[in-house]
Amino acid sequence: MPKDFLKGAKDEYDVVVIGSGLGGLTSANILARQGHSVLLLEHHYQLGGMATWFKRRGGHIFDISLHGFPIGMIKSCRKYWTQDIADSIVQLKGVRFENPQFSVRTTFDRKDFTEILTGKFGVPLENVDGFFTQARGMNFYDDQQTTTGELFEEYFPGRDDVVRLLMEPITYANGSTLEDPAITYGIVFSNFMSKGVYTFQGGTDALVGKMKAEMIRNGVDVRIRTLVEKIEVSPDRRVQAVVVNGRRIKCRAVVSNANLKTTILKMTGAEHFDKQFVEDAEAVRLNSSSCQVYMGLKPGASLDRSVGDLLFHSEHNGFDIEAILSKNVSSRTFSFYYPDTRPGSDRSLIVSSTNANYKDWAELPEDDYQAAKTDLQETTLNCLEQYVPDIRTKLDHIEVATPRTFEHYTKHIAGSSFGTKFEGLQVSKDLPQQVGGLFHAGSVGIIMSGWLGAVNYGVIVSNDVDKFLTPSAATI
Repeated sequence: MPKDFLKGAKDEYDVVVIGSGLGGLTSANILARQGHSVLLLEHHYQLGGMATWFKRRGGHIFDISLHGFPIGMIKSCRKYWTQDIADSIVQLKGVRFENPQFSVRTTFDRKDFTEILTGKFGVPLENVDGFFTQARGMNFYDDQQTTTGELFEEYFPGRDDVVRLLMEPITYANGSTLEDPAITYGIVFSNFMSKGVYTFQGGTDALVGKMKAEMIRNGVDVRIRTLVEKIEVSPDRRVQAVVVNGRRIKCRAVVSNANLKTTILKMTGAEHFDKQFVEDAEAVRLNSSSCQVYMGLKPGASLDRSVGDLLFHSEHNGFDIEAILSKNVSSRTFSFYYPDTRPGSDRSLIVSSTNANYKDWAELPEDDYQAAKTDLQETTLNCLEQYVPDIRTKLDHIEVATPRTFEHYTKHIAGSSFGTKFEGLQVSKDLPQQVGGLFHAGSVGIIMSGWLGAVNYGVIVSNDVDKFLTPSAATI
């Protein structure tokens, strides 16, 4: 008989959380701390969503997500998780840009970038200060018509080198383009530019392991390999149950950490929403996907620390989103993991990330698909040899993930690594007004992408759920 992954689960909970990305995990943890009974359902065999890891023969442990997030993650983890988790967050100091226009090393904070822009790039200080001040002051309620490209043109007219320096890291973090609203750039950029880039010492497996232990301490019923087939809605448009692994479990509220369009159009069903809301949901554009190449070095094989922690490499002139997304890769971000990333380990790892179009990979015949993966692997190694000349002799394991890989493991439509474009945020926020007790904490609107955005959106949504379940409850 197949294993029953719902064995011992109750027939009813206050809240069911669908998906265990950082937004779902945070929502589940906060709601349990507030005294609600919470069931967390994850279709995969481990937790984390895009913030996850995998193991390979020979002792290799690869982190999936991009290697870096803003300092605000420390405060959010301390407040909504544990001090132990917050204390494990450390700064990355070796951030590099290498391209035909410039070679830059930076600590990735406002002071350092100001010195680089005024000294190396010759930008007037008033332009730099004006840009940083405007980006820092942006919020969701600001003007949504000005594009990121127009913002750059206001402060750095005709400077595609400056645009590249300031834009490429955010594009790799959340899929932003110059045509997106400026606030989607400004909010994320100002978070990152506050005091540098950080990561979790011990690896994503340690982070998620600590989060799981904390959730269980707070009473969350955590279940893996549990695929939600349907969110049941009553005739008066209120959540009443979920159907998971063929079993019906009653609940008063659902927090979906799944893709927004999947939540509305597949799990719930268009018939439960107003016609205009369905049209708005259908019109939401998905963000881009990505490819990654995972490289594990032989036991004890070392990397020269001077190569850095994060390396933004490109052969293209200027910031060009089509070039960044092209299957003929010209831009890569290399994340270097040294043994002290996981204290006690003797392994060094490298992950190459490239933004990608799902359609370029989705319909390839199997032979062509495998050939394309091999080509991506080889061109990545060719590129990496500029920085790690002996990489091929040190290599112990290598494999490639594509948008099809992300679609398979995350169930995201079109393998969207960064959720939806900006219009998805309003649809996500309006969801509980359509169906009582139905909430969404997935990656939407670009500004909610990345580790910090995911955690904080989980906080916002859990507060809304608590007020729904306990109308007199104070905000957290």
